[in-house]
Amino acid sequence: MRDIGRYGLWAPWRIWPRDAGEIAEAAREVEHLGFTAFWLGGSPLDDLASAEAILAATDRLVVGTSIVDIWTSDGDRLAASHARIRDRFPGRFYLGVGSGHAPTAESRGQAYTRPLSRLRDLLAGPLATVPKDERMIAALGPKTLATAGELTAGALPYLMPPAHTAEARAILGSGPLLVPEQKVFLGDDAAAAREAGRRALKLYLALPNYTRQLARYGMDEADLTGDGSDRFIDSAVVWGDDARVRAGIDAHLEAGADHVAIQVLTLEGAPAALPREQWRRLAGLLELGKA
Repeated sequence: MRDIGRYGLWAPWRIWPRDAGEIAEAAREVEHLGFTAFWLGGSPLDDLASAEAILAATDRLVVGTSIVDIWTSDGDRLAASHARIRDRFPGRFYLGVGSGHAPTAESRGQAYTRPLSRLRDLLAGPLATVPKDERMIAALGPKTLATAGELTAGALPYLMPPAHTAEARAILGSGPLLVPEQKVFLGDDAAAAREAGRRALKLYLALPNYTRQLARYGMDEADLTGDGSDRFIDSAVVWGDDARVRAGIDAHLEAGADHVAIQVLTLEGAPAALPREQWRRLAGLLELGKA
């Protein structure tokens, strides 16, 4: 298993600047701060240009997609892009893919049926050229987690608590990578943290793939309807003083994660631009510059 360090950043690929110089500046700072990986969310385009630009600007940073939605992707083009990146940056890129959600499939005129079978077909078909140890999948339920361990380098759970991380590790066993995403808000203003959380999380409350799993970890219908209860927001977003934020992140490591993909929320919810000031604060509280 490749050592990718303990702490990485997660952000939608669309909030990265389009200017090559600005991308390079931001990517180099991420690496300089001590984060060991960057995970691009929001289903990056099949050309993987955003990942390639970040890799080109850095020396050691690992980059992964978290994830490319199989309902919007062309497998052959995605495989070709992976091959190009692998040739340029061997050992530094993970291709993360996932079976998405019904609204995405339906928006493309496709029926959201047997998503795990479709994902397995993609891995066995167009993405068969991607080595097992260079691909990962979004995985929440037991069957998908088992598939992650069988066919890929590991799993990329999203919006799940540390209790899920512990169960995922039990299913995966000791070998495969386990990289959960964790949202954080840097500050101890409860109203601000919860508003940021609601703005970022409302989308997911309409997606049964998430709500079904969250119900397994103590959330009930009242928590998962409307804008979400305070109890749900506080479970999904780690906020508070530095010690509390770090403890919330490290809870995943203690539960069996190899690495945590940290998504920083701002007062706007999911930020519209790279939250570089917050990334600096996060690096400090994680003590990334210390030996």
